[in-house]
Amino acid sequence: MSSSYPKRPTRPAGPLTRLDEDAIVEQPVLWRIHRTVGDHVLPWSALRRWGPAATMRFDPHPPPPGEHPEVGVTYTALDVTTAVAETFQRQRVIDTAGGRPKATAWRPTRSLRLLNLTDDWALRNGASHSLASGSRATCRTWARAIAETWPDLDGLWSQSTLTGRPNVTLWTPAADTFPTSPDFSEYLDAASMWAVLREITERYPSFRLI
Repeated sequence: MSSSYPKRPTRPAGPLTRLDEDAIVEQPVLWRIHRTVGDHVLPWSALRRWGPAATMRFDPHPPPPGEHPEVGVTYTALDVTTAVAETFQRQRVIDTAGGRPKATAWRPTRSLRLLNLTDDWALRNGASHSLASGSRATCRTWARAIAETWPDLDGLWSQSTLTGRPNVTLWTPAADTFPTSPDFSEYLDAASMWAVLREITERYPSFRLI
């Protein structure tokens, strides 16, 4: 009787392994869209210690959801378009007013060490390349296992399920990589950002700008 391996197993079947080549060492400019007013607002340079959040893919916090002072996360992209698409993906309405959101970009103060999920690491660990686009609950289970196995990692290098471009998820070890000031930070309703957002909605008509 033959058995088949699931492409997106809900958890690792055994101890995780990695090769030296699985860790990307980069110091890229990172983009993030973040609220500046409202409940539970965090500075652009702070990791979220509450989790795991049901709507997020790579939260490494252990369940149940709550404050975990020793575990943090933030989600970034390598370009502003991907950051916008990821942030407003659920309704595809780019709301420039609610929460007074800003687009902020910065370069980490040192190189980041990130597990590369865009190559064949998942296949070598009993899953498949499609693991990172599976259910968020499954991804969070794997993320927690990765973070616990390799506390030296600053986070994950993955592929946006929307644009196909790189996303970077930062974890607790990356907390010391934020510069004193960002390279760029502007409200989404500012004229300069409005022009950028208009270009995004023209390229992706399923997104609406308000």
